[in-house]
Amino acid sequence: MNRQDSEQPRILVVDDHPSSRMTAVALLSVEGYDVVEAESGPVALDCVIEANPDLILLDVMMPGMDGFEVCCRLKQDEQTRLIPIIFVTALDDRRGRLKGIEVGGDDFLTKPFDQLELSARVKSLVRQKRLNEDLDHAEQVLFSIARTVESRDPNTGDHCERLSKQGKAFGNFLGLSRTEIRDLMWGGYLHDIGKVGIPDAVLLKPGKFTPEEWEIMQRHVQIGEKICQPLRTMRGVVPIIRHHHERWDGSGYPDCLVGNAIPYLAQVFQVIDIYDALTNERPYKRAFTPREAMEIIEEETQKGWRNPKLVEQFKQFIQINAQNEAA
Repeated sequence: MNRQDSEQPRILVVDDHPSSRMTAVALLSVEGYDVVEAESGPVALDCVIEANPDLILLDVMMPGMDGFEVCCRLKQDEQTRLIPIIFVTALDDRRGRLKGIEVGGDDFLTKPFDQLELSARVKSLVRQKRLNEDLDHAEQVLFSIARTVESRDPNTGDHCERLSKQGKAFGNFLGLSRTEIRDLMWGGYLHDIGKVGIPDAVLLKPGKFTPEEWEIMQRHVQIGEKICQPLRTMRGVVPIIRHHHERWDGSGYPDCLVGNAIPYLAQVFQVIDIYDALTNERPYKRAFTPREAMEIIEEETQKGWRNPKLVEQFKQFIQINAQNEAA
């Protein structure tokens, strides 16, 4: 879907005034850009899907769907969120600039256009967009590896997908930030990515591990950390990957962390992970009911393995979900 760097960047100019569009098109065409036009918000949304622009020059004041609504829709869509948007505003429109920032606008220009300013801003944002796309591609490679790891063990089913959905729901219940919830969801997919470095003879062994095999298996958290650490966007996910097998009393691995020394999101994720494993069938066990699973988790909490306050919050979360499903 994305064009190669060697091709002309494509700019979408959105304005309900033909004369304003013509001016912007002329200035951008001189700079060598491939320019597409749209005369309204709805037309612009269709053009984005068809043309896949590298940047959008978006007028604020348009009849019907204004520029703010167009921007808001594009920034909320995973397929279009990386496209930079430059709002075209009046020189003294402070309120419009503030609202533009709120809906996700990347930059602002005023009419009449200054060619040098337009050129510099467009060039900078197009370059930034392509860097972001490279980063996005790297993230997708990680998720592909994670799906490959999951497919090596057919017994886990849709474990990662369930963890991601449950992470979002429990994160909302706890009042976590949007970024923290995203990290929990990504942790659902990536927590066991390090198992790509574990031999099948160990990973898929049906019986009990020998001490040597158990030591090999434990390394998957450190392998996963090394795989994801280079990406800055994974900063919040890496602690989940490394520490989701720690225990509240310090008897877990790899670092034997105690209590709140365990990163909070790793604690949250761990409870979700354990609950999902208990409530779904595996070759070595039946699927426990939600009540049975919570009893097991509470027993582990009494042993000192889990955060008591967090387990109580998770219990309330499960009870509310059950009530909602029964209603």
